[in-house]
Amino acid sequence: MTTTRLFGKAIKRKEDPALIAGTGRYVEDVRLPGELSAIFVRSPYARAGVNSIDTSAALEMPGVHAVYTIEDVRHLGSLLAQVPVGTLKPLLADGQIRHVGEAVAMVVGDDKYLARDAADAVEVDYDPMDAAVDLEDAATDRITVHDASNVIHTWEAGDSDGCAEAFGRDDVVVVERKMVNQRLIPVPIEPRAVLAEWNPGYGTVNLWSTTQIPHALAGAIATTFGLDANDVRVIAPEVGGGFGCKLNVYPDEILCTFASKMLGSPVRWTETRREAAVSTIQGRGWVATAKIAATREGDIVAYELAGLADMGAYSQNFTIAIPVLGQFTAPGQYDIPNVHFKIDCVYTNTPPTDAYRGAGRPEAAYYLERSVDALAADLDMDPAELRRRNYVKPEDFPFTTKVGMVMDSGQYAATLDRLLEMADVQGLRAEQTEAREKGRYLGIGLTTYVENCGLAPSAMFEGGFSWAGYGLPSAFNESATVRANPDGSVTVVTGTGPTGQGHETTWAQIASDTLGVPFDRVKVRHGDTHDSPMGIGTFGSRSAAVGGPAVARAAGRVQEKAARIAAHMLEAAAEDIRFEDGKAFVAGSPEQSVDWDNLVATAYQQYQLPEGLEAGLEDVAFFDPTNATWPYGAHMAVVEVDPETGDVELLRYLAVDDCGTVINPMIVAGQVQGGIAQGIGQAMFEEAVYDEQGSLLTSSLADYPIPTAADMPSFEMDMTVTPTDANPLGVKGIGEAGTIGSAQTIVAAVLDALRPLGVETIDMPLRPKRVWQAIQDVGQGGEG
Repeated sequence: MTTTRLFGKAIKRKEDPALIAGTGRYVEDVRLPGELSAIFVRSPYARAGVNSIDTSAALEMPGVHAVYTIEDVRHLGSLLAQVPVGTLKPLLADGQIRHVGEAVAMVVGDDKYLARDAADAVEVDYDPMDAAVDLEDAATDRITVHDASNVIHTWEAGDSDGCAEAFGRDDVVVVERKMVNQRLIPVPIEPRAVLAEWNPGYGTVNLWSTTQIPHALAGAIATTFGLDANDVRVIAPEVGGGFGCKLNVYPDEILCTFASKMLGSPVRWTETRREAAVSTIQGRGWVATAKIAATREGDIVAYELAGLADMGAYSQNFTIAIPVLGQFTAPGQYDIPNVHFKIDCVYTNTPPTDAYRGAGRPEAAYYLERSVDALAADLDMDPAELRRRNYVKPEDFPFTTKVGMVMDSGQYAATLDRLLEMADVQGLRAEQTEAREKGRYLGIGLTTYVENCGLAPSAMFEGGFSWAGYGLPSAFNESATVRANPDGSVTVVTGTGPTGQGHETTWAQIASDTLGVPFDRVKVRHGDTHDSPMGIGTFGSRSAAVGGPAVARAAGRVQEKAARIAAHMLEAAAEDIRFEDGKAFVAGSPEQSVDWDNLVATAYQQYQLPEGLEAGLEDVAFFDPTNATWPYGAHMAVVEVDPETGDVELLRYLAVDDCGTVINPMIVAGQVQGGIAQGIGQAMFEEAVYDEQGSLLTSSLADYPIPTAADMPSFEMDMTVTPTDANPLGVKGIGEAGTIGSAQTIVAAVLDALRPLGVETIDMPLRPKRVWQAIQDVGQGGEG
């Protein structure tokens, strides 16, 4: 292996020049001859019968090619899902509307403006009905979204009897809080888009889509239309951010493909920002009660989380499975002898929920850490010391949690200690005391988290999740092809589908190190199902932990073959060959060497190779880890709250995270920063708000504020490194860490600031009016 290591170095991203210069290629940049545009007619009601749909006026308009309703596409079935529990979403409303924005018809015209006008001319006779919008009300089945109960599944783990017994002990302090983890609307920088081209001559489909799962989408198209897998090509160019909302197969992708088949022309649809608020999945949406108990010395003896999770109106890809990801991490970093987790999955007349950055784990971490903070307050203990006292100890790993998960490694106290050192907590507390004496309310929030990443191994999901619904036999492994081209350049083709995580850089670092090839000569390709080996996609912080080892394995095999060729050329033993700085040489004799370009050129000349060795220099590798990975971290926020206005100013944010071995610290920092920003958004700004009839009141960015650079300080970050043994690289994943650790940290800081005023709990988002009202509700803080 080369000694010129790029692994672990802060190498600038290969992806950025095109994106910064505005020359990146997105779905909207792909133009095909004769393409048509699709526009959807969407319901203004959350629950209604569809009595009739009159398309005649629209069809008479010049430039309109077709108007499709459910009668035209019912034979295609419903959307496919990886976890097909409950009612899957129909491609178009089938006689019944179940959420605002549900598509009733699709209009196809010469361009999007003509199609928009025609969509406005489609007359739909609705029969509006009362809707089940409030989550707790929906759980009573007063109004049912479908024919059966709204409670479609329950995730439960742990020991309810053990918890009940522990809560009943005389020697413990029990804290109970009902809390809301509000619904969020994903806001990637680029909305979704699709361009479908059905070619009847070749019998093939080309589909460009802003998707995180190209192979799964190709499988869904093939399955829906009865095609072979190699008849469908899905291309995901620049995606413009995913955050989970592009981790789905959507009706528009199926319907554009259908329209292209029927009309003989390519068909395009591009989501508007306002449309995205009701046509793309949403995230979070839990109402639950957390209960925690500890001895007066601070030993936590029981933790229970019981509540409801909002599924929206239909099941999509992972919808029903999101709460179980929270279940995996429910006990956090703590060795709690009694744990019980129970979440009911409930349908409401709102858009479906599904994976959104963190997917179940931010919710679980929020409830746990808010509970630990409340317990610390009741015990009058330092929040850091209460956590440290109850951490799983390093010598106890591998550790099996009370919900049945095996965590491989952790140095939780070391990460906490590093955070406290960075923050100078004693100095902060002194500053806080001084500020309070002057009438200023500073707050310090500290939380820690552990997450479950690298969703795999495939055996973990035996009999449960699989991609069989998409016509894919593959489970949760990943793949890569590494090819040394005849001129000496190297191509890596990855099965993962990046949406901004930096795969072109990190995969090149892995291949460059393994082969001793200059970094600039390694190109990484992705997102084209005809070129890339079978891969599941990018989500769950799994790319580095599952896709990265696949790249390393394929590159290692290429290196092994290259060593045999170099040994033949240098008359040496293959095991003595080393690769460095574009050369292969004999260990201990660097003068005995061959240039990499010459070596690779020889690899393609069969007559120059050792007997029995095939020409060429490439390999395809798959990797299935032995376990999921368990990154963790400790975060702190410092805020100032104005009690007269309720305004919250974020003064400092510190984070120490442990994602195992680091491939590129600059990319890790960027991922953490982005995750923290999204957590700050949930804590302080964002909320999907519906009225009693299910109309979305926050459908534009004027009503749904997201954080800007002006709302955030410069993040102070560091990391500890505890490698995992679940993969040979020791990497754990980092893409969701910032989101999982941050929302509760902000809330903790605000509650710490308001503690002298008597405020003990408050739900997100912490907008000024809500904070001000919380102060008024305890009779403090001036006139109300």
